[in-house]
Amino acid sequence: MTDILTYDTFSKIEPVAKGWSDDKKHYIEYADGIPYRLKSPFDFSFLSKYGKIFKVFDGQYSGNICFGVADGDNRYFVKFAGAPTARYNGDTADVVARLKAALPVYQDLAHPNLIKFIRAEKIGGGFAMVFEWVDAICAQRMYPADYKAFRELSLETKQQIFADIMDFHSHIAAKGYVAIDFYDESIMWDVKNQRTIICDIDFYQKSPYVGSMGLWGSSRFVSPEERTEGAVIDEVTNVYTMGATAFCLFANSDRSPEAWPLSPELYTVVKKAVSDGRGERQQSILQLIEEWRIAK
Repeated sequence: MTDILTYDTFSKIEPVAKGWSDDKKHYIEYADGIPYRLKSPFDFSFLSKYGKIFKVFDGQYSGNICFGVADGDNRYFVKFAGAPTARYNGDTADVVARLKAALPVYQDLAHPNLIKFIRAEKIGGGFAMVFEWVDAICAQRMYPADYKAFRELSLETKQQIFADIMDFHSHIAAKGYVAIDFYDESIMWDVKNQRTIICDIDFYQKSPYVGSMGLWGSSRFVSPEERTEGAVIDEVTNVYTMGATAFCLFANSDRSPEAWPLSPELYTVVKKAVSDGRGERQQSILQLIEEWRIAK
């Protein structure tokens, strides 16, 4: 049997047989003709209640597995916890508990730029959350075709995306939340409708949050305090996150002035945001937004 080589191009690799991979590490399953990878067999027949599957996202380290499903003219993004996914090595019960805990986060933080939550339910021995499907490209290199298209967006479009991301995080700060695990996999661009979509805010917490969650997300976005056990994670932390986001969008996470494609004034603003010292950063997202506006 030919094994599946990447997590974004399963359907392009032929032939792929149902059953154990050549190395016996993964079980290849099919749903409506779409192959995907698990650690062991799992019955996903319950997904038929949502519609016909046209896309599978099985490469998440979180333990969730996600599906694009179509029901007539309606299309949905279904995130499921409870299956033995390929890249997760922990207890699936913990994955289910985390996804259940995310439910009020999506409800509380509804926003024009946040993926639209529809419903959630216990199903298939686990837990599913259903969102509106959006045809969009993702900023994360895990999806090579999307990543290439995203990198080729104009600077003007990327500035709109960054403004939308800052606006959303100003919104969550006003709601009393702090972003945890926000990085480029959470950023999407709806090319047809010219709008930013933010997804995967499962780990956002009430602010201030005290803990150690630096293991989630990307090191390119994690502030010094997120690497420190027992440190306070709050809006000032998220200022750092926004600065890191700017460098990701505009300079492929290169923080040198030579790689920065916008004005020196804007560089100064975001370099301040990623200062190691909390007191050296802007002290709120709104302050960062204002300094960015003035520098433009």
